[in-house]
Amino acid sequence: MSHKPKALVLFSGGLDSQLAAVNISKVQNIEVKLIHFYTGFCITEHKRRLGIPNKDGKIPQNPALKAAAALELPIEIIDISQEYINVILNPKFGYGKNINPCLDCRIFMLLKLKEIMKKEGYDFIVTGEVLGQRPMSQTKDKLTIVEKETGLKGLIVRPLSAKLLPETIPEEKDLIKRELMWDISGRSRTKQINLAKTYNIDYEQPSGGCCYLTDEHFAIKFKEELSFKKSLNWDDLSLMTVGRHLRLPNGTKMIISRNEGETRFLNGFKNRFDWAYVENKAIAILKELNEEDIDYIAKIMARYCGNNTTKVTLSINKNMIKELAEPLEDDIINNLKIGDMDHVRRR
Repeated sequence: MSHKPKALVLFSGGLDSQLAAVNISKVQNIEVKLIHFYTGFCITEHKRRLGIPNKDGKIPQNPALKAAAALELPIEIIDISQEYINVILNPKFGYGKNINPCLDCRIFMLLKLKEIMKKEGYDFIVTGEVLGQRPMSQTKDKLTIVEKETGLKGLIVRPLSAKLLPETIPEEKDLIKRELMWDISGRSRTKQINLAKTYNIDYEQPSGGCCYLTDEHFAIKFKEELSFKKSLNWDDLSLMTVGRHLRLPNGTKMIISRNEGETRFLNGFKNRFDWAYVENKAIAILKELNEEDIDYIAKIMARYCGNNTTKVTLSINKNMIKELAEPLEDDIINNLKIGDMDHVRRR
């Protein structure tokens, strides 16, 4: 009996990875397993976990699980969030426009897939990459770097651009047909959108854009935090995904929840940091606390959580303090903000 080939698909749930999966599984009739890596920095998944609704009032679904279910293909989700920190902090190939280490990210994930491929007996790896679509990771020279760094030369199939790229080992072995793949390149999504109609593929937005690391406001918080600390850990990075961020005059970092989901999330950090709250309103996590900032903290909480005078509860070194505070003026608060639209405009 001849060997029935099977492939691993690096799967985000976006349009390109869905098209890649459809080409190999439905068009080429190859057995596939979709692999989605959880990094902790997918905006949609983060909102889902916090229970924050979309504009339509509905809680978002995990994009990879939703897409896999629609395609009726098996999927495995692998949590790489702790290991991924080093990719963010020490990228060999640097950052994109913000703090997105796209090339290092791709290499890291493909190395993980390589391990699975060898362990579980898969023949090759499939990605939704499009030649020339992203300058940080999808130019011809960058694709060559990826193959060299991962040791996967000839084993990465990119169905969307396959006709524009060198022949792969699965093609040479006649496991897949080159003529059934596509010749898409560049940043336009017109061909992908047309293919989505052909194969009845649903997608959130054709250009992706689900990663916090590509977000300008997140990048500002990241760089600001590094200016105060020699290194960052998972708590530091995770906290950058929620709340209003302020740096107070004496150095305290203050992160205030903006909705119920963020309040629940920040409550999970109460055992690790000092904190302040206004009952049934909001909580603030306090990092690098300088007690000379306590008056500011109370007044800021009053501004966001009350009307005139507000009772603020603070836990400082496990000691509970209750203060009556009047709201701090908006002009003063705006000068303390980090990584929001006002802060971006002031730079």
